[in-house]
Amino acid sequence: MGAISVAGLGVEALWNAAAEGVSGARPLILSRDVGNAVKVAAQIPELDLPQLFPDRKTGFYDRATAFALIAAAEAVKDAGLADAPPFGNRTSVIVGTGIGSAGSIEDAILNLGAGKRPDPLTVPRSMMSASASHIGMTYGCTGTTFVISSACASSSQALGMAMMMVRSGLADRVIVGGTEAIVTPGGMKVWEAMRVLSPDLCRPFSKGRNGLLLGEAGAVLIVEAEEVAKARGARIRARLLGYGTTSDAKDILRPDLDGASDAMAAALDDAGLPPSAVSYVNAHGTGTVLNDTTESEALNRIFGDHIANLPVSSTKPVHGHTLGAAGAVEVVITVRALEEGRIPPTINHAAADPNCPIDCVPNVGRRQPLSVAMSNSFAFGGINAALVIGRAA
Repeated sequence: MGAISVAGLGVEALWNAAAEGVSGARPLILSRDVGNAVKVAAQIPELDLPQLFPDRKTGFYDRATAFALIAAAEAVKDAGLADAPPFGNRTSVIVGTGIGSAGSIEDAILNLGAGKRPDPLTVPRSMMSASASHIGMTYGCTGTTFVISSACASSSQALGMAMMMVRSGLADRVIVGGTEAIVTPGGMKVWEAMRVLSPDLCRPFSKGRNGLLLGEAGAVLIVEAEEVAKARGARIRARLLGYGTTSDAKDILRPDLDGASDAMAAALDDAGLPPSAVSYVNAHGTGTVLNDTTESEALNRIFGDHIANLPVSSTKPVHGHTLGAAGAVEVVITVRALEEGRIPPTINHAAADPNCPIDCVPNVGRRQPLSVAMSNSFAFGGINAALVIGRAA
């Protein structure tokens, strides 16, 4: 596994922040003033790309691509594959991203408006598929390579597709994850216009919550056929057990109880497990009034009486809502939770909301044995995805 987030470089920086409940809200630093009313974000500091990639043509990299490559490098090393490339046609690449190369597109539009000559690298830098293509080129992956863009469900769907490809024999291994670099002047302004951003703190499932914390991140995992992993003596960190995805087909913004419930039910059915087998849920939990209420209702519908004993937490106040990268970021955290037997808290919780009748692990994490976890992603457009993940041993 690999990650880059507001918490810093690496999986352990992300995990430690989530486990300890360290807020990712940072004072917003933008390249130009567009009169933002919201002045906080889970923003990754500016990167020195030539220093990070001394032997690469970094002019082709948008920030979103750079995040994906940084996370992929850690994941490949963590999987014991650093000396293995080129991987060939049995390794595929799937990246989830909601917006893609927002910064490059925004810069191109600004240059056009100012009468400046367009940057000739704008098109290859801003292609939605650029992050997946660059990972494939870096590691010699000649198998199927593509990007999934399903808003906030993008990288959860990417992980589900990776599992399906490996299960069906279409690939031995998939380098899969998500990336998002939406904290730009324009990106912040258009999200602010929707009135879904919190001006101060993201408070999932809390009474008085007032919106989400926009963030940026990259996270990559290596999904591999068990027999292939064992044959090379790999350390297996977790098992993808089940995947469910649905479409509400009702409203472009408003979440739907049936769609969210059906995705979780489908994931459990795919895993062949009853709801009572789940010992932790990493919730979508954005901190908006409607999303958290709907997800809480769906959790109660699916888990029934078990919900009283089921810890459900949102880590989005720690790393921000990273849109298309959210699923991958949160699966990385969920895998570490399974490994450590440690449940990250939902921080910034002020008071219980009777419309969210769940144990949201308020403010302080817990230690307890975990065997099976679920990770939820519910996106604009009514696209829902749930993953069931099992401890490695």
